Amino acid sequence: MSLLKNYNNTIVACYIGYIVQAIVNNFVPLLFITFQNTYNISLDRITLLVTVNFGVQLLVDLLSSKLVDKTGWRTAMIAAHVFAALGLAGLTLLPELFGDAFYGLLLAVIFYAVGGGLLEVCVSPIVEACPTKRKAAAMSLLHSFYCWGSVAVILASSLYFLFRGTGDWKVMALIWAAVPALNCIYFMLVPMPEQEAEAKSGSFKALFGNKIFWLMALLMICAGASEVCIAQWASSFAENGLGVSKVVGDIAGPCAFAFLMGVSRLVFAKLSEKVRLEPMLLVSGVLCAGGYLIIALSPNAVLSLVGCGICGFAVGAMWPGTFSLSAGGIKGGGTMMFAFLALAGDIGCTVGPTLVGFVTDALGGELQKGLSFGIIFPVILCIGLVVFMVINAKNKKKTMLEASLSESPGVKEEKDNDSIQS
Repeated sequence: MSLLKNYNNTIVACYIGYIVQAIVNNFVPLLFITFQNTYNISLDRITLLVTVNFGVQLLVDLLSSKLVDKTGWRTAMIAAHVFAALGLAGLTLLPELFGDAFYGLLLAVIFYAVGGGLLEVCVSPIVEACPTKRKAAAMSLLHSFYCWGSVAVILASSLYFLFRGTGDWKVMALIWAAVPALNCIYFMLVPMPEQEAEAKSGSFKALFGNKIFWLMALLMICAGASEVCIAQWASSFAENGLGVSKVVGDIAGPCAFAFLMGVSRLVFAKLSEKVRLEPMLLVSGVLCAGGYLIIALSPNAVLSLVGCGICGFAVGAMWPGTFSLSAGGIKGGGTMMFAFLALAGDIGCTVGPTLVGFVTDALGGELQKGLSFGIIFPVILCIGLVVFMVINAKNKKKTMLEASLSESPGVKEEKDNDSIQS
């Protein structure tokens, strides 16, 4: 029984849920050097924390769809926030409980990664199921809160470390842990839309037999890769290219990227009722490819950072836009569809920056050239969108032809005769 009756509260709780997701993905990477110095952990083991975070989220995406159908959205969201809060708070305590502090950090990461994976699976279908009219706008606004959360985490944490030093990092971890803890209470009070037949997962066979689903999965892979290729490497690119400090690099790189991505999602939310999704996403793909070209061909680092900013603005509509296209084009996909699309997006988030890293190493550590390899992802996204638009046009033409034939005089007369005989 919910104490708060208005579904606007549910949507606000989901917005905060994506801020929690941003905290989970962005806070610990700011502490890599601190962990290395404090706990004497090698950089390759530190890097493993990122791999485990996204790996666990991928696993949760894969396994949770049917489980969420049984437990219900409210239980899943409460569990997600509990895991996230325990993981973030655990960063301050668990390393001290193990002989090797790395295992304590690893356990904390696993806890909050479970929470992050559940959030990714549940938040979008809950907002989609809430009784609101502007679904695409609500979805884009929802995903913009991940961006604002990323900006808040990077900016607030960087400024805190600048003035207080990284020695007090545990205080900041507890502050961020309070966000999921409080939102967990909020989710206990808000109304939750019912998981009706269309909101629940259909069969694997029906979903996997749908060609549109596989096309949407490809778009999600490209959306995730297009986004994270820049987001993960932007700080290093700013520091190395401009020769600035880490704080300035974080603000000029990933913080600016996340801000522009958030602005893009607000613009997308405003335009969603006036402009069709497909052309907007196609423009986003072209603009993103242009940003990658600027990064690749620019003779100086400042202009390359402008290219990073263009990519940030361009990728904003890709993830929520693909979710909205899928919700409209695949009926009855439900939680399972969102789970597997999130899985596809996370695959892109993992594979994209990894490939950029490999290419950079192969080219002698030239990050600018390595980043230019990322252009393949927005290009493939554009091709996929064109294919989707062609399929849609053929389906509409077929539907109109069938409707026209059903209303033709001969068919109508035959129907009337059948009616009279009956």
